[in-house]
Amino acid sequence: MDIYRRMKEVFRRIPDGCVTTYGQVALLCGAPRHSRQVGYALRTNRLGDVPAFRVINSKGFLSGAAAFDYPGQQKKLLEQDGIRVDSTEDGDRVDLKQYGWKPSMDEAEELYVLFRKLGI
Repeated sequence: MDIYRRMKEVFRRIPDGCVTTYGQVALLCGAPRHSRQVGYALRTNRLGDVPAFRVINSKGFLSGAAAFDYPGQQKKLLEQDGIRVDSTEDGDRVDLKQYGWKPSMDEAEELYVLFRKLGI
């Protein structure tokens, strides 16, 4: 399994105006306990040109500052994507219930079939 190639395919499918979590990306890749590896891949730019700004932590907080060129870039990109980012005492946060990507079982199955087809 090439988890990085799988991640890239998952990232390509995150719809405009939606966010997802590190854990959900890992789960869709077939590696549910590898959410930290998703963060590592983004932080070290192992995935190339993917919409990294759409990935937040499981509580809805923006947490990928190391993956961006300047502080606040993720917030700016999310807002440009139509996603409301609320500033709280704990940090900037997105409402996952409102903006979270909820892939269907059919979408998950399509990814699995694609992974097999690509040999990843």
